[in-house]
Amino acid sequence: MTASLSPDQARGLRHRAQLLGGSAHSPQEVVDRAIALQGQDLPAVLRAIALRSAPGTTVADVRDAFDSGALVRSWPMRGTLFATTPKHLASLLALTGTRTLQSMARRREQLELDDATIDRAHEVAVAALERAPQRRADMLATWEDAGIPTDGGRGYHLLVHLCISGHAHWGAFTAGGSEQFLTRTATPSETDTDAALARVIAGYVTARGPVTLDDLAWWTKLPKTGLRTAAASIDGIEQAQLGEKPVYVDAETSASADTSRPEPTETVTLVPAFDEWILGYADRSLVASDAMFEALVPGKNGVFRPAVLVEGVVVGTWRFSAPRSAQIRTPVVELIEPVSTRTATLIDDALTAWPHD
Repeated sequence: MTASLSPDQARGLRHRAQLLGGSAHSPQEVVDRAIALQGQDLPAVLRAIALRSAPGTTVADVRDAFDSGALVRSWPMRGTLFATTPKHLASLLALTGTRTLQSMARRREQLELDDATIDRAHEVAVAALERAPQRRADMLATWEDAGIPTDGGRGYHLLVHLCISGHAHWGAFTAGGSEQFLTRTATPSETDTDAALARVIAGYVTARGPVTLDDLAWWTKLPKTGLRTAAASIDGIEQAQLGEKPVYVDAETSASADTSRPEPTETVTLVPAFDEWILGYADRSLVASDAMFEALVPGKNGVFRPAVLVEGVVVGTWRFSAPRSAQIRTPVVELIEPVSTRTATLIDDALTAWPHD
């Protein structure tokens, strides 16, 4: 019999799947379990990993995982930066790399980057990276010295193309931890794409379920037919019903949850910018109203603000007026949805206790 989930139950399962209450995992284990986490904003993804890790995990601990090579950052799908593991990066690129590069062909033409220029840029970059990891500015300068222009967006496109082609990724941090080195990718290419697809689907559902087929297709940018067929063959993935929508759920997570009643009310969770709680799904209506979504992405500029969740529903955005090193540091909250006085107090308490800067 197919389980029927209410919106509250679905949010409760997602909260558990997303590890927003923390976990016993290391940063590497958190990312390995999730396959990949949104990484457009570097400080934000470090915080997203830390808050899902074991109690006491710091942003510095997450940086250490990148420094050791356990975690990497690249463009594994959708032309978007993600934090992932070397193995998952190879799997994702095997599934999506060719499609992503094809989708960028028109942009390469506009930038006057022909195949010969791309090949020469790869050759120059690989030679430099085999000597030592490179800062972004150093890599661009190396291309310029080789007669390959990087102005007008060409440098960024060459970096993306290099990484999607499997030659490089962002790895260890520079001194001070504000920038990552471009690093030669040594992990072998994935050859078993069927096994890779099964791993990606299982991880996506485990770390984000319940999810729809549309969510899965949006996140991976892979055809629905292949995704549907693969999902049907994966042990541990079950189907449920959320309203009129069929959804995939992780059997273990679902079995461990009491879906007969919602979680205790007025639980407050803070998530950083660009968090998977928002960006991990094609349909965000389960967690944010239209008005709230407009506040999360003001002017639809593509920049997602940190979010305040109450029982998994986004009620506002938050930030600090200054970095942790400042003498005066005031939390700033913009509430869009109404909350009780008690919940407002819980939000203030959560901001005061926020440990992940």
